[in-house]
Amino acid sequence: MAVTEKNILTRLYVVAGFLFILAVAVVVKLVSIQMVDGEKYRQLAEDRTEKVFTITPNRGNLYSADGSLLATSVSRFNIRFDAVTVKDGDFKENIKPLSLALSKLLGKPSSYYEKLLRKAKVNKNRYALIARNLDYSDYVQIKKFPLFEKGPNRGGIVIEQRTVREHPLGKIAERSVGYERFDAEGHATRVGLEGAFTEYLSGEKGSRLKQKIAKGQWKPIGMDNIVEPKDGYDVYSTIDVNIQDIAHHALLGQLEKYKADHGCVIVMETKTGEVKAISNLGRTEGGKYYERLNYAIGESHEPGSTFKLMSMVVALEDKVIDTNTVIDTEKGLYKVYNKTVRDSKWGGYGKVTAAKAFEISSNTAFAKIINNSYKDNPEKFVDRLMNMGLNKKLDLPIKGEGKPVIRYPGDKGWSGISLAWMSHGYEVSLTPLQTLTFYNAIANDGEMVKPRLLKEVKEWNKSIEKFDKEVINPSICSKETIGKVQEMLKNVVEKKHGTGHSLYSPNFSMAGKTGTCQKDYVSKDPNKLKYISTFAGYFPADNPKYSCIVVIHEPDKSVGYYGADVSGPVFKSVAQKIYATSPLVDEIDELDVKDGNLDKKYQQYYALSNEKHSTVPNVEGMSGMDAISILENLGLKVKVTGVGSVKKQTSKGVNIKEVEQIVLELS
Repeated sequence: MAVTEKNILTRLYVVAGFLFILAVAVVVKLVSIQMVDGEKYRQLAEDRTEKVFTITPNRGNLYSADGSLLATSVSRFNIRFDAVTVKDGDFKENIKPLSLALSKLLGKPSSYYEKLLRKAKVNKNRYALIARNLDYSDYVQIKKFPLFEKGPNRGGIVIEQRTVREHPLGKIAERSVGYERFDAEGHATRVGLEGAFTEYLSGEKGSRLKQKIAKGQWKPIGMDNIVEPKDGYDVYSTIDVNIQDIAHHALLGQLEKYKADHGCVIVMETKTGEVKAISNLGRTEGGKYYERLNYAIGESHEPGSTFKLMSMVVALEDKVIDTNTVIDTEKGLYKVYNKTVRDSKWGGYGKVTAAKAFEISSNTAFAKIINNSYKDNPEKFVDRLMNMGLNKKLDLPIKGEGKPVIRYPGDKGWSGISLAWMSHGYEVSLTPLQTLTFYNAIANDGEMVKPRLLKEVKEWNKSIEKFDKEVINPSICSKETIGKVQEMLKNVVEKKHGTGHSLYSPNFSMAGKTGTCQKDYVSKDPNKLKYISTFAGYFPADNPKYSCIVVIHEPDKSVGYYGADVSGPVFKSVAQKIYATSPLVDEIDELDVKDGNLDKKYQQYYALSNEKHSTVPNVEGMSGMDAISILENLGLKVKVTGVGSVKKQTSKGVNIKEVEQIVLELS
């Protein structure tokens, strides 16, 4: 018995000793956690339960020149319900009025929301979705609903905010307006105006503390942000919404008519270089058109006969020809080594002047002019082209500008036929905007201005930065040459022999050049031969206000492919509609009323109309129309009897504020 008790005591001591050692180990570990590794574990706990999230600021608005919205940031809100934070008494008291309010705002039956809320309460759901994608006004209302008005801690409302970019014009100018997008790794893709001016539009990021409430789910803590985001600046572009709409629909109609692959149109203000419209449309497999790529800026291609303007300027500047120099088009064929240049007219045009060769767009004439004049010194021709800046990019803020190609003798691809082919727009490459910039310089009397898409950056009504015109080259050639080519461009449309005469209208004037360029001409299969149809120019022909280029790729050959037929009508439609919607203002020099040359009646009118009046002026002796104009501009009501000049008037010299109506008696 004694032995048994001893064994039991021994075991108890062992167990007690083991428990003591275990207790000591636990205490040591606790001390270690608190004193040695405490900061590490506290930070780990915080990382698992609370986290600072970045708040992306609202991008600034993008406006057209007249203040119409092109792109704007709009907040969208998701509303969720944290059932755990809501006390039972508050929940029972408010569930029915809350469900009813949600029903009125969101449209579903109140029973639907009551069931949703009760289910969340039973399941202790901390992230139940109530509504998705609400706008700001709905969000403001829902925050004031029963229970939700108590805030996130007592009312259980969880608000998720995100910002979306909307384009009020829809698909019009979509590619030109552009976007900024980020992939999963944070790499940005920036397109169009949105991408080009992101430094102004993007703003400064903020931060917000959130609490982890479930796997992958975070709830904002409190109502305020740690750092408030700063919205981006507003950017005012040069785009004119009305002209953009005109250009878009004119291009769309012609693309559909000719079943073309794609096309673009650009309208630019001559004096300033402000781009007023830029439309790019490409065809889908289903035959519909949308803003697919920015062809106007990014697509460099052979310009065809529109390049004859550049060749003509070079030849006139170097005085290798004059406008009245006669060229034999040789029955429409001109052979250079083993290649033959052909005119579009079978049999050619016979002997024509250089000016007429331009107006009828003779390929053989231009090949002969340039090849014969520069074959012994081709560098001279190319140097002149490069001096006019045709080999340089425009360095636009929009990414993706196509590279111009002007080969130099000795470059890869240069050969004995290069001069002849370059003369009429082959073996060279330009984007539509680069071509238009040169045509605009001709319209602008030789001053080449950089195309501009940005007018001003603002913060509310405060101007941050303004952008003025930038001159690339103050004079690309002599005034004499400018005058000659301006006349030729005008004759292309006005003269019956001009390739653009079908576009002529007696109601408004235009000047420009047609271009019909073969595409994929290397292939020996004639069925694979495609065309690029172009019209570039400006309007009015005298004192131009706008320049414009239209380029249409791969029109259906069975319908038509010449530049005058395919692209010309778009140019004319744009010009015609801008004329119709833009008031014409004639300016006259300021009149000097002291020179004694004006009659007394006009001196009286001029004096009265430029004075400030507190009493009714004396208009007797003036013509009735002039008298009415002066009095009504003072805010007075006028009653007239008779015709002719003012014989008699009422209220002469009386305080204007005391007069309701003036009666004029005319003789």
